[in-house]
Amino acid sequence: MDKRFTVIASLTVALAGFLFGFDTVVISGANEPIKALWNTSSWFHGFFIMSMALWGTVIGAFFGGIPTDRYGRKKVLIWIGVLYFLSALGSALAPDPYSFSFFRFIGGLGVGASSVAAPAYLSEISSAQNRGKLVALYQFNLVLGILLAFISNYSLKGFGGADDWRYMLGVEAIPALLYLVLVLRVPRSPRWLLLQGRVEEARSILAQMLPSAEAVQQTLQTIQKHIAIEGGKSEGLFQKKFSRPIFLAFCIAFFNQLSGINFVLYYAPVILEKSGFAASDSLLSSVSIGAVNLIFTMVGLSLIDRLGRRTLMYLGSFAYIIGLGMISYAFYTDAAPMFSLIFILVFITGHAIGQGAVIWVFISETFPNSVRGKGQAFGSSVHWVLAALITLLGEVVIESVPAWTIFAFFAAFMVLQLAFTHFIMPETKGKSLESVEDEVALEL
Repeated sequence: MDKRFTVIASLTVALAGFLFGFDTVVISGANEPIKALWNTSSWFHGFFIMSMALWGTVIGAFFGGIPTDRYGRKKVLIWIGVLYFLSALGSALAPDPYSFSFFRFIGGLGVGASSVAAPAYLSEISSAQNRGKLVALYQFNLVLGILLAFISNYSLKGFGGADDWRYMLGVEAIPALLYLVLVLRVPRSPRWLLLQGRVEEARSILAQMLPSAEAVQQTLQTIQKHIAIEGGKSEGLFQKKFSRPIFLAFCIAFFNQLSGINFVLYYAPVILEKSGFAASDSLLSSVSIGAVNLIFTMVGLSLIDRLGRRTLMYLGSFAYIIGLGMISYAFYTDAAPMFSLIFILVFITGHAIGQGAVIWVFISETFPNSVRGKGQAFGSSVHWVLAALITLLGEVVIESVPAWTIFAFFAAFMVLQLAFTHFIMPETKGKSLESVEDEVALEL
């Protein structure tokens, strides 16, 4: 078996996660300059210029499963690269706020579709033993993209004078073009090929993934058996027989956002200022949050196939509850700013090794071959709709509700996540996708 074959393909597709993270955060460096340049109203600036990519993400995630199942994971991954490239150049060269918003929307479509197609592809190209690690590469690259976007924005400040923001946004075209060139060379998903009846193409790819001809034949027969049971083609998702994986995907996406992770990341400087940090110190402390997120994402990546998905969710849930509970206590008692920061970092650690490492892996594993793209789209849509609502309501909530109640609210949901992990969530470590399908089906 040529392990490099799977690793190189996985690393290439995981770059979609890097572009996802970079595209999501890079707008932060352009926020104030664009506001000053086009002098739009606060409502227009917030809803269109700052949030248009988010609306594209929700739509891309919601509808991304249709082309992913119909035309294949690889074709969608290629078009994602095109969308990122066009978005970067178009946003950088935009002459007015309307064209800028349009190109940011295009980038958002790429982000949403990426969260569907990339995890689905990675789960199908990986062996059972390494699937968690390779799919979690997507999350690692996402976090890396966020961190490098901040570094890029800082490095380019002053580079182009009043047009700094154009360089900040345009630089994304470089990794987007690199990704586009590389993804053209990755193989198609063997499971998707078998769904299309292209057996010999699937056999050829499996031969490069598996150690022997016997293993290839056994895998082919197992996949074909499940495809025959499923009806041989892509089918509708919302059927009674898929109720269990739909429920599991909904729960893990729901709890991911009800942990408050997007709220904390998006409003980190505001939260830190409210805890007592000076404005300049809060920005520096926000960098520590990004660094801890990256470091412990690597830890989660190394543990997911050794300890399993449920164990990481247990660890993450406990860290969530402790971190959020103590942050709530800190705000309630007006504790020292450093006390709050320490437990924010505990919270970030819990997310990175728990939900952050597990969510995209777990959703991609729970659905059968015939609806994996649609299932991934469903889970991703739940994630992004909740992310959008929490982000949009965050500013209002911060101004109108005591900070300690916000974190107590999130902590309560993490107690429910702990119960979900213990009583409902199946372990998928080391099992083939078809074995996971059988296990989930038996629990209906």
